[in-house]
Amino acid sequence: ISFFQFELKKGDTIYVFTDGYADQFGGPAGKKFKYSQMKEFILSIQEMDMIAQRNLLLERFAQWKSELEQIDDVCVIGVRI
Repeated sequence: ISFFQFELKKGDTIYVFTDGYADQFGGPAGKKFKYSQMKEFILSIQEMDMIAQRNLLLERFAQWKSELEQIDDVCVIGVRI
């Protein structure tokens, strides 16, 4: 077991998530969303309020998945200090 310590300040945001979002098939080619695209998306919305972020994450996932079946559990948790 390893533990990490982070020094946080007001306004910092922490995200934890399962692999379900990044592993979801969809898009124009029916490929996985992937972690690189997820990281880029989260970084692009991180300054928004948390409710707006939630709504955009839900919207982006639904658009990506489109008519394809959801293949895994999806959990994204964001906490702003």
